[in-house]
Amino acid sequence: MKEITAIIRPKKVGATKTALEQLGFPGLTAVAVLGRGRQRGIASEVNLDLSPELLSQGKSGGMKYIPKRMLTLVVPDDDVDCVMTAIVNINQTAQVGDGKIFVSDVEDAMRVRTGERGEKAII
Repeated sequence: MKEITAIIRPKKVGATKTALEQLGFPGLTAVAVLGRGRQRGIASEVNLDLSPELLSQGKSGGMKYIPKRMLTLVVPDDDVDCVMTAIVNINQTAQVGDGKIFVSDVEDAMRVRTGERGEKAII
């Protein structure tokens, strides 16, 4: 089993959730997070108006941190590529700030309600 963690734009969460559900992965965890990458914060990532004074000075309005969403789900090893492809297809805009995907090994999982373990617990 693998844990897939995707950091994406907030406005892409709904479409990403729908695509994953259509693939058979309705269960995920979504968390509002703050961060920044190489772009060092882009003001256009959030809905705000820049003052005319800043615009006239040529300042693009970089931010200390920008809001993102972190989606986490655990999938069988064989499904990692199709899940990653779906996430990329929805979130790739070819612009700075599209996000990142991380894949980690998961040793075990347990469904608390039934006691099922391993892949039975995640499907």
